[in-house]
Amino acid sequence: MGRQELLHRPAYRVSWRRRLLQLLLVLLLGPLALIGVFRFAPVPATPLMIIRSIQGIGQDVGEGMRHDWVPLESIAPALAESVVAGEDNNFCRESLGFDFGAIREEVEAWQDGETPRGASTITMQTAKNLFLWPGRDPVRKLVEAWLTPQVALLWPKRRVIEVYLNSVEFGPGIYGAEAAARAFFNKPAARLTRGEAARLAAVLPSPLNWSAAQPSERVQRRAAVIERRVGQLGPLLDCLR
Repeated sequence: MGRQELLHRPAYRVSWRRRLLQLLLVLLLGPLALIGVFRFAPVPATPLMIIRSIQGIGQDVGEGMRHDWVPLESIAPALAESVVAGEDNNFCRESLGFDFGAIREEVEAWQDGETPRGASTITMQTAKNLFLWPGRDPVRKLVEAWLTPQVALLWPKRRVIEVYLNSVEFGPGIYGAEAAARAFFNKPAARLTRGEAARLAAVLPSPLNWSAAQPSERVQRRAAVIERRVGQLGPLLDCLR
């Protein structure tokens, strides 16, 4: 090994390490910066919206992507309550955006050889909607688990539910409460009834297959359960008010 090579090798190593450190800082601080921005600014689009647009979902009805951001005050309170009742009963009480009781039950079910039902919270889904792709692969779940506490710590609960209701997929090419209310019920989100809100919440597990406008018996049953549960949650809905 020549003298010239010995002189240059340490500098190369330092440069390589510096670049790796810079990449790690971007990966760590980039999402944190966006979380800070979206604490106040409307979210213009999510990765899922872009993916669906590339796939052409929603184009068959001639509408393309429909997404109209509105403040939480312009969404009927019944919709936030219905979504919590249908998706995440403990939303107002969760620490760091996780439902640790549900996670424990999932682990126990897995240990017993049962199929876990999922313990995704509204805060976790909001973090996923903001930054990640659809799917259940371990890498995505790991990144989601990293982002969720940051959202939970930097945003109040009302901001989490506001971003969720404005970003979630309600149907093919339909994102957010305002677009869904106008597409399915021909009215603004502020005028949704409790029954309509329950139907919108009922389709969230499978928005590309279930319809709030023409609900199947399964959706109607689920909506009825959600509407009844809203009346039972009481103080568990306090953070929405």
